[in-house]
Amino acid sequence: MHKNATHWPPGLPPDMAIPETSIGYNLEVAATRYPGRTAIAYYGSEIRYDRLLDEVERLADHLQHACGVAKGDRVLLYMQNCPQFVIATYAILRIGGVVVPVNTMNLVQEVRHVAVDSSAKVALFSQELAPNMMPLLGHGIEHAVVACYRDYLAPDTDLPVPDAVSQAPIAVDGATPWTDALSGSMPVRPVDVAPDDLAFLVYTSGTTGAPKGCMHTHRSVLASAIGCREYCRLPKDQIALCALPMFHVTGLQTGVNAVIHDGSTMVVMTRWDRQCAAMLIERYRVTSWTAIPTMLFDFLAQPGLAERDLSSITLLSGGGAAMPKAVAERIQALWGIPYVEGYGLSETMATTHTNPVHRPKAQCLGIPVQNTDAVVVDPDTLAILPPGKVGEILIRGPQVFRGYWQHPEATAAAFVDIEGERFFRTGDLGYVDDEGYFFIVDRLKRMINASGYKVWPAEVESLMFAHPAIQEACVIGIRDPQRGEGVKLVAVLAEGQSTTEAEVIAWARAHMAAYKAPQVVEFVDRLPKSGTGKVQWRELQARERARE
Repeated sequence: MHKNATHWPPGLPPDMAIPETSIGYNLEVAATRYPGRTAIAYYGSEIRYDRLLDEVERLADHLQHACGVAKGDRVLLYMQNCPQFVIATYAILRIGGVVVPVNTMNLVQEVRHVAVDSSAKVALFSQELAPNMMPLLGHGIEHAVVACYRDYLAPDTDLPVPDAVSQAPIAVDGATPWTDALSGSMPVRPVDVAPDDLAFLVYTSGTTGAPKGCMHTHRSVLASAIGCREYCRLPKDQIALCALPMFHVTGLQTGVNAVIHDGSTMVVMTRWDRQCAAMLIERYRVTSWTAIPTMLFDFLAQPGLAERDLSSITLLSGGGAAMPKAVAERIQALWGIPYVEGYGLSETMATTHTNPVHRPKAQCLGIPVQNTDAVVVDPDTLAILPPGKVGEILIRGPQVFRGYWQHPEATAAAFVDIEGERFFRTGDLGYVDDEGYFFIVDRLKRMINASGYKVWPAEVESLMFAHPAIQEACVIGIRDPQRGEGVKLVAVLAEGQSTTEAEVIAWARAHMAAYKAPQVVEFVDRLPKSGTGKVQWRELQARERARE
């Protein structure tokens, strides 16, 4: 706990014991304790804990015996939210494998990078994403399982179902159908999985362009998953709405791992739909919901909301972007509870800071959670700064990652020693007030925050250089009323080439995840450069801010 945190949640110990077990063991415990409880509610169908454990064992059998997955092997997991995502995650962990969640907005080139960088030989993916996976089958990916969401869909559901969920099964050459993968009956060979073994490889983009894998152990994942629910005093009988993507650390931790640890229920949405979300909250009496501000903007704007009984919600939390005061006031009026903002990164497997539920502050990161310390330092001298002074936020705690996969230099640069303790450099500039609450004011690293997704300009620029008409590219952030920030490309065309803004945007959307693709393109004769030839992106960013 930060030494200035004067509003620590009453009765909550500042330190938390982290289990000396694997993540997968939590499912065994939950299924033993509550075999008949609903683990997953999915558009009207319900999967009990005993069935969930059985299907995890069946898939683990296939991965181990048919695919040859051994302890430490990386396995790609490329699906939208669905029961199969949960089953696949725990099947991989069951046999000591390493889960590599892939952003479902990623296209072929981006998926290929993650597959090659992680040396994954096995992939599990959903059929609507097959076009982005098929070029890899037989070319690096040796074994694959393809899932059809409809296999877990109640045939008589009255809930609005996304097209991808109602789609009939499609055969994919080179991939085993999900139902076939679960048909085996061989017992899973015992695997000794220790707390400090690698569990997840979470890819996050970096300032140098290529995404890097954040190495998380069973211990670091459990520290965050258990810590977030204990900090907010979530009961073991919670019912959580899982609308954030499970491939993202926040959705994975709050919607899956924390829920299974408690033997609670997750109400899963494959795609965001505000009407469906309201129906699910009302029908299942959802008690907790982690949502980003843009999701809540849309939810609160739907007609007929006042007529629905949404009173079961007792905790509404989130982060990724600051919640506007007017929207926070509407949440308070609707539910009688505050929107509890928090903070975390892929490198910390989600939460490091959260506002105390009993005394949150608006547009604030909160205070460091259990076992976690944070300081604000001068980015150059690393001297600890007093309250109110802006500097870089550094963090240490059990949820901090081990380092970047196969990037020892980047790992070394990400950590510093402060008064004999190893701290992670977040790259976020902020300050701590005299009550121990942390606030962000800017970024030390060059990054755009689009609805909570990190967009690293260097990565987008690297991808844009593949466009035949573009000679030079610089990516900057623009203000976006819906996403908080958006992406703008400032480009110099190659000699003799011509193109349009619409064509470049369309090309970008075909070659990278939609949230990374530029929304605006400006063509210029030249980019401002330093004496050493470096593009002066700060100058372009300052010009853009002056126009807004």
